[in-house]
Amino acid sequence: MAGPQIYVFFPGTARQALNFYADVFGGELSLHTYENFGRSDGPPEAVAHGVLNGVVALAGSDAAEGQTTVRLEGMMLSLLGTAEPAVLHEWFDKLSVGGSVLDPLSPKPWGASDGQVIDRHGLHWLVGYEPAA
Repeated sequence: MAGPQIYVFFPGTARQALNFYADVFGGELSLHTYENFGRSDGPPEAVAHGVLNGVVALAGSDAAEGQTTVRLEGMMLSLLGTAEPAVLHEWFDKLSVGGSVLDPLSPKPWGASDGQVIDRHGLHWLVGYEPAA
């Protein structure tokens, strides 16, 4: 059984955002348009449902008319220890492109390495790992 999955309502940028995350993390991406789902509460080519399945899984869509879009406050998406350090550094670097690095991914006084970045689509990520034993 899988745990909770993040589902993001994007402001008309779901296709670009989900493709960006597929480029960063790999995995299999499926996108379905409003037209595919027979919806009329948004443009026919808008993403009604998209899912990225892989090491990092997330889902999202273009917000329907009147629906609030992504705004993260008081939370971040944690990738602590989810891959080897070299992979985590690669992900951090890719998430940083066009985003804002809040804290570089680097060794910390307590012995672990971590960093924070808000990517170009507004998601706040915590990326890091413990030192090798």
